[in-house]
Amino acid sequence: MNPVLASVSASPAGRPASRYELRFRSLFQEGRALSFPCDAQGCVELDALSERALQNYLYARAVVGREYAAPAVQLRDLDWRDLH
Repeated sequence: MNPVLASVSASPAGRPASRYELRFRSLFQEGRALSFPCDAQGCVELDALSERALQNYLYARAVVGREYAAPAVQLRDLDWRDLH
């Protein structure tokens, strides 16, 4: 399985966009990472992810230490949608 870069910034209708993301950095490809919206403690709301993002999230968790580094919680980069 070869997941594509998944940066999930949209939130479901009625929910505020997350200010944080849980980021899994690739161990082999500089600049490549999988990131998912989370709270300040790193908890990802799985029900809010798309099917593809959920598959990528579960994959990244399963291969920590082999393909991706342990995840880190960080502030999400601002997006133009955040300014409206």
